[in-house]
Amino acid sequence: MKNKIKKGDYIIVIYGKFKNKIGKVLNFFKKKKKILIKNINYLIKNIKYNYLIKGYRIKKEYSIHISNVCLIKKLNLDNYEKKY
Repeated sequence: MKNKIKKGDYIIVIYGKFKNKIGKVLNFFKKKKKILIKNINYLIKNIKYNYLIKGYRIKKEYSIHISNVCLIKKLNLDNYEKKY
């Protein structure tokens, strides 16, 4: 099956926790059929401090399966067309 989603395309999430969110594709994993989307589906992990380092937070994006997203033809937030 040929995938039409490429790195740099804009997509909209159609299922799940982040439904109706629009984002840009950062990376595409062909074998797993998953994509990374900028500022969508991320986790903030707290790193504890010790005597060597100061505590801090890491913001990391996690992948979403391609069946849960839809490619957007044009990025117009008011009126967008879904491209299948």
